[in-house]
Parts: sequence; C-alpha cells; structure tokens
Amino acid sequence: MFDGYIICGTPRTGSTLLCNLLASTKTAGDPHSFYRRQNVSEWAEDWKLPNRDTMSELEFNVAYLDAAITAGKGGTGIFGLRLMRENLDELSAILDQIFSKLPSDKARFERAFGRILYIHLSRENKLAQAISLVKAEQTGLWHIAPDGTEIERIAPPKEPRYDFERIKQEVSKLEAYDAAWNMWFAEQEINPLRVGYERLSSNPAATLASICKALGIQPPNADVRPGVAKFSDETSLDWMRRYHLDAAV
Repeated sequence: MFDGYIICGTPRTGSTLLCNLLASTKTAGDPHSFYRRQNVSEWAEDWKLPNRDTMSELEFNVAYLDAAITAGKGGTGIFGLRLMRENLDELSAILDQIFSKLPSDKARFERAFGRILYIHLSRENKLAQAISLVKAEQTGLWHIAPDGTEIERIAPPKEPRYDFERIKQEVSKLEAYDAAWNMWFAEQEINPLRVGYERLSSNPAATLASICKALGIQPPNADVRPGVAKFSDETSLDWMRRYHLDAAV
C-alpha cells in the first residue's frame, strides 16, 4: 500500500486528464502542480498561509509542504502530486533544505510524502506533443471539455501560426525532459509505473484501473467519463504534414 503518488510528466502528456480521473475516484487524492513555481503564491494564498515576508524561507517551505500534503490528499488517505521535470530540481532543493541530513532525493521525497508510487507519464509521439504545446502557447487555450467548451485559457484568443523552428525546438526539449526523468529514476533507483499518453487518451478507464491497482485501492465501479478532450484537430494534422515536408528538405 502506498501513501501517495507523484505523476512525473512533461507538458501535453495528458496530465490534466489523469489528475481529474484520479480525483474523481474520491479515494486517490487530489493531485495538482503544487510546486509549479508560477502558482506557489496562489496556493499559499488559497491555503491562508502567513505572509511570506513574516517567515524565514525554511519556515515557509515547511508550512507550504504541510499544506500541500493536506490539499493533495483531498480528504482521502492518499497524497497526489503532479510534477513536471522542469520543477523537479526546485522541489528537490526545498526538500533538501527541510531534510538536509538525508542522502538522496528519493529518501527526502519518502520522508516528506511517505511510500510513493512514481508514475512516469510520457508521450511516444513527440512531434504531436510539441505541436500541441506550441498551439496552446499561441492560442492561449490549454484545455477543452468533451463538449468543446473551454476549461483553461490563459491568454486572449489568437490564431495559431505554423512555425517549423519553434516546433523543432520543442521536440528537442521534450525529448530532453523525458531523458532527464529516466536519468533521475536510474540515479535514485526508482522503478516507476510507466503510463503512456496514447493509452491514457484512448482508454482512460483501463489506465485509471491499472493505477488504482498499483496503489492498492479499489478502482471506481461507475463509468469513467474524461473531463478533458483531446486537443488535436485538422490544424494539428496539417502542421504534422508540413513539418515532415520541411524536415525532409
């Protein structure tokens, strides 16, 4: 039986879908990106933590960790966290400050969160992943519901524009992030549960059931209804065709 799990991902791998599925079980925590640097102040405000200026850095980090664990459990017995590779080093540094005498990231993570199931969420088609990311950044729209309504928009609407070099850069960056996760797993002697975007998006119920089984909890009996739809459309397919043509030149 695990005390919690960490979804170890990269952008546009279906992490929002997976977080929503796990939260919907009402038994598997309420995972969010608590350690995404851009959102730390918002979480601290939501949790009504004392003003950061009134505390030392260590005091704030301890208070924030305690609040994150409570929020990540969502009233259940299991803690959930979504962690992008770009935020791993920052969280490692924070836990190193709090648990400075422990010898490794894995030891510090387990001291903070208990026995952890590491879920490596990745996407085989890095080109599709990069295109999805570039489109989201350009349009400001990051997630849509199955009925087409907007769930998350962070900028005013803007038409997407094909950009070969930008997509190429993102493919390289995403490949590097995945490689960095695998290097960290090897260094920490962690054998993660591997979850692929392709299976998650095509069969979310089976994916959720396999994670619940790994966690040692009962999977939901009711039908699983994804709250997030795929972002791919004709524009995505057109960009893929154009990218392959440009890459062949």
